[in-house]
Amino acid sequence: MAEAKTSTETPLQKQYNAIKAKYPGALLLFRVGDFYETFGQDAIAASKVLEIVLTKRGNGSASETALAGFPHHSLDTYLPRLVRAGHRVAICDQLEDPRFVKGIVKRGVTELVTPGLSFNDNVLERKQNNFLASVFSGKDATGVSFLDVSTGEFYVAQGNETYILKLIQGFAPSEIIFSKQSRQKFESLFREEYSIYALDEWVYGYDYAYEKLTSQFKTASLKGFGVEDYSEAIIAAGAVIHYLEETEHKDTSHITSISRIDEDRYVWLDKFTIRNLEIIHTQHEGGVPLIQILDQTLTPMGSRQLRKWMILPLKEKVAIDERLSIVETFFGDVALTEKIADPLKQISDLERLISKVAVNRINPREMVQLKKSLKCIEPIKQLLSAHSASSLLKMGEQLHLCDTLVDKIERELREDVSIVSNQGGLIKEGIDTELDELQKIAFSGKDYLLQIQKREVERTGINSLKISFNKVFGYYLEVSNANKDKVPADWIRKQTLVNAERYITEELKVYEEKILHAEEKLTAIEQRIYNALILEAAKFIPHIQQNARVLAQLDCLLSFSVVAHANKYTRPVINESLIIDIKSGRHPVIEKQLPAGESYVPNDVYLDSEKQQVMIITGPNMAGKSALLRQTALIVLLAQMGSFVPAESASIGLVDKVFTRVGASDNLSKGESTFMVEMTETASILNNLSNRSLILMDEIGRGTSTYDGVSIAWAIVEYLHNHKDFKPKTLFATHYHELNQLEEDLTRVKNFNVSVKEVGDKIIFMRKLKEGGSEHSFGIHVAQLAGMPNRVVFRANEILHFLEKDKHKNEQRQKIKEVPKATPQMTLFETDPRWKEIEEKLTKVDINTISPVEALLKLNELITAMKK
Repeated sequence: MAEAKTSTETPLQKQYNAIKAKYPGALLLFRVGDFYETFGQDAIAASKVLEIVLTKRGNGSASETALAGFPHHSLDTYLPRLVRAGHRVAICDQLEDPRFVKGIVKRGVTELVTPGLSFNDNVLERKQNNFLASVFSGKDATGVSFLDVSTGEFYVAQGNETYILKLIQGFAPSEIIFSKQSRQKFESLFREEYSIYALDEWVYGYDYAYEKLTSQFKTASLKGFGVEDYSEAIIAAGAVIHYLEETEHKDTSHITSISRIDEDRYVWLDKFTIRNLEIIHTQHEGGVPLIQILDQTLTPMGSRQLRKWMILPLKEKVAIDERLSIVETFFGDVALTEKIADPLKQISDLERLISKVAVNRINPREMVQLKKSLKCIEPIKQLLSAHSASSLLKMGEQLHLCDTLVDKIERELREDVSIVSNQGGLIKEGIDTELDELQKIAFSGKDYLLQIQKREVERTGINSLKISFNKVFGYYLEVSNANKDKVPADWIRKQTLVNAERYITEELKVYEEKILHAEEKLTAIEQRIYNALILEAAKFIPHIQQNARVLAQLDCLLSFSVVAHANKYTRPVINESLIIDIKSGRHPVIEKQLPAGESYVPNDVYLDSEKQQVMIITGPNMAGKSALLRQTALIVLLAQMGSFVPAESASIGLVDKVFTRVGASDNLSKGESTFMVEMTETASILNNLSNRSLILMDEIGRGTSTYDGVSIAWAIVEYLHNHKDFKPKTLFATHYHELNQLEEDLTRVKNFNVSVKEVGDKIIFMRKLKEGGSEHSFGIHVAQLAGMPNRVVFRANEILHFLEKDKHKNEQRQKIKEVPKATPQMTLFETDPRWKEIEEKLTKVDINTISPVEALLKLNELITAMKK
């Protein structure tokens, strides 16, 4: 089936080409009988992704084309693989029953599935939203919208490009759309990480977008949603509604509102901070992000809500305290927590189930799940409504029992229904008189067939006789070749097999027609009743969506309580001050990864705007500086999410922005070195400060030469301390001990060090924060622990001791030039008799059999010999 028309096109080819021309950028699944077929380049792509056989049609002729297909009932298996591979997939179905059509069957695309638009459970992640994002750049601002068509959630935001990029990183959309006019700009920003698609420029027009949104929500304006003045965001959102129509998603009654992500309401977490703190994703394979510790939710809605809370921590004291109070209630009443958890864990994904109702895609088994889930709401509502806490009472009031819908599903739908709605066994007895009669005919008719079989066995003496059915002959009698001579004369032979013969009788055909007619009519009636049930359920879309929202929030708060109990977290105190005071704080992730029996060493952190604005923290690598920085930020963010925190106590003056500059990473694909990335991230921090910012800086300047690095780090600390408008609270970890001098020059800078203990030639990391700076980085010890060759370690020690003879920093550059040249290793053995003794001992060691403990003892023996 050529994608370019030929003069010998068949009617089917013409139909295919006409449909394919309407969806040029999509892989077309073309329904032919019981198969979905792909042709040409689509077939080549599908065969690679799906690992199915690629064949040819019209081999050697002018119309030769590639062909690959799979059975239609395998769509749910193969479709997710195509979408995850980044393909837009147009599903072309037969729109007529082939049995009643002469000539070619009418076909059409019933759905265009894209990475950002799907209802398929195998495409969707249970615990994650599947957002489609739309971006529009105006003259003064950039607008973005996020829609999860599987849940009906629709958000918009507007601001500068940095803010929009930060939101995109946090929401992690599966697909991003934009105007062809902005293709070059957005492709460079998004192509590497996201599936992208460009729409015609006219789609991104304000009037068109406004009309699309008001039409969708059936309102005269958008004022009620609080987005009326967000023109760029409106344009981005309008393009989403257009895209739904373009992709044949026309049933959108579950998209009932749009919410603004208000920049003033949430803590600013730039894209570097979300990455560096590993809130949702880890940077290293095998790592553990914070969400893995926090997510003890019991429902898919709760898990998705938790992700949004984590990327959008609050900065409103009242809202935070309300969450904390509910967590405290659950924390102090384990019995209540368990009573709510029991029915909650039995609730299915209400958001996605009711969305399937809206688009008429809910199967009978899912309808039963919906009923069971709604029934579980009643005990939760009773528990909340009977509680004295006003916030729990309020949640209870917001839950709808949807009694009439539950009763209707209970009354009409069987419990043991199948996934499909056209195979019978769907509707209970007593709902429709005609249906009850047809069911009797269908099932008693089959009983009668068994009676015929029994009677004919007795009549002919053919004990192996059986009655079977296929689509070609209908019902037939099958007789093995050994019994052919016993077949009566009134049987009519229809087919000869290798080992058997098949026959029909007049009586068999009469009952066959009666049964098949009954089954066909029965299916049609059941389908009509089931469709009416879906229409009834659609009336409850707003109520069930609200239930899902309330239960999701309840689930998150229960999860916070469970995590707090398991890990000994405490309730933080949130206030309007400019002070962060954490006593015995711990890193919520690292403490869970420690070996059994090893406990996390807690630390105090105090920051304010009057006495201790900047903490300069020195100490060796591996001592825990980075962990201390990260745990401080995570404790603040956990508190402002409404969670208890891993600390003995925590008093948090509201933070509005958290910035981090930790870790080193090259962006070589864009030609940026480690130092360039570091300076870019640092510049972003210094240009976006506020008085309530929390800044974490780790090893600033290490990507360049020592003198450049010290100079840059020094200047940054001075800038943060002496800023004319703001006094951002800062943790500054560094190897540059020269920065300790700043404590004497800047009144709000204080020196601290992560302590270590020296035992002989070894160091023990105490991981405890102490006042005062450190004069020693222990870098050579760390290199030795990392397995650096001894020859390198010895040489480094030699150079270090030489440099440390003169502490005057301004003379060190000259001293570096005077460092003695390294002598060949052989000279050491030749000039010092001790090395001969050590060499002899080393040659006697069998490294293949020696244990680690024996190796350490032998090493200690060699060190002792060397010191003699």
